Amino acid sequence: MKLSKFFIPAKKEIPSDVKLNSHILMLRSGMIHLEVSGIYSWLPFGFRVLKKIQNIIEEEHIRNDINQMLMPTIQPSEIWIKSNRFDSYGLEMLKITDRNKKKLLYGPTNEEMVTVIGNDYINSYKQLPVNLFHIQTKFRDEIRPRHGVMRAREFIMKDAYSFDKNKNDSYDTYKMYFKMYIQIFKKLGIDIIPVKALSGEIGGEISHEFHMICESGESRIIYTDLPNEKSVFDYFDFYKKNYSSTDEYFNKDEKKPKTYHVANSIELGHIFLFGEKYSKPFNFKIDTPEGSVNPYMGSYGIGISRLPAAIIEKNYDKKGIIWPKEISPFDLMLINLKIENEGCLSFCEGLYKELKKYNIEVLYDDTNERVGIKFNKSDLFGIPYQIIVGNKYTENKMVQIKNRKTHLEVECSAGQILKKILSIIKDD
Repeated sequence: MKLSKFFIPAKKEIPSDVKLNSHILMLRSGMIHLEVSGIYSWLPFGFRVLKKIQNIIEEEHIRNDINQMLMPTIQPSEIWIKSNRFDSYGLEMLKITDRNKKKLLYGPTNEEMVTVIGNDYINSYKQLPVNLFHIQTKFRDEIRPRHGVMRAREFIMKDAYSFDKNKNDSYDTYKMYFKMYIQIFKKLGIDIIPVKALSGEIGGEISHEFHMICESGESRIIYTDLPNEKSVFDYFDFYKKNYSSTDEYFNKDEKKPKTYHVANSIELGHIFLFGEKYSKPFNFKIDTPEGSVNPYMGSYGIGISRLPAAIIEKNYDKKGIIWPKEISPFDLMLINLKIENEGCLSFCEGLYKELKKYNIEVLYDDTNERVGIKFNKSDLFGIPYQIIVGNKYTENKMVQIKNRKTHLEVECSAGQILKKILSIIKDD
């Protein structure tokens, strides 16, 4: 993508009430645009990050044989009345009435709807287990939306739902999701801590939240040291046996290890095992050799639109964002400092075309802006590598490669630059 063609409205002036670093950087780099309190448009630069995150999450779910689907955002009120959540959910639920006076709502979550779907199509234990997931825009009317997309009213969420024939099978499914979440956050470059948590309005028997330690986080967790094992399969047993909890779940009288830590954190995911909580009121039954029973269910969420902000909170410096390579909107930024020079222009255009042939995602700064502005923008955007073509190219055909995270620069001859870039991208 050429920067001259890329809609990326970087901003210098940020409203004085914007305090969180990730919020400031997302506005400055043109990732998001505020429409009304707690509701944002995702502009092209930010949307590329969202797609990278979404792809990683989708791939892991599909790898674990979880079926992707899409449920509507607007739901009939009667299914929430049946589950006794229509009134108890409170003012966060946006309730609407259509032209035929039918009461509807903008779904904050989908337990009821997926139960209706399961009830219509699943009637035998032989069909189980069934696992479904979707990625959807949701709305919760937060009383005090703040910190940009970190606590917004409209947000994008991945939620999955499981159906099992009995309690033991549902525990195995819960364990599978638990391990998968560890793997997902690892692929996103996030050090995650699963903690025991309250089930809240969703309800249920077991619940874990997945937190990232962050000084600016609004949650507080209590946890023991992480396990040293490399395999994610060790995590579940570790967190069953060792103490970790949200501040709300913290039990002062519970026996705990002598050493534990308290930290601010950001919640990025939440999983629930709620058994028959929804299948019973919907009279959802399956046939088994032992007779007709209610299936056991669970739900598993990740706040996708919160993730870019959370990742920025742990990956920035005074110059701007430092994207982890896994979710960076581009692999590298090609910066032409001498756009008026025929030699530089020809070289950059040729290199840009060659890199695209190798499926390397390049943001090519082909603009005629001043050198200082080009460098400031490239550091603000936080793309892992910068390929700088300027005076050293015109003098002796040398090109600079800068690592955005370490700030280290190396020089490479123009004739070897493609090979060098491919090597760096492959080895990183």
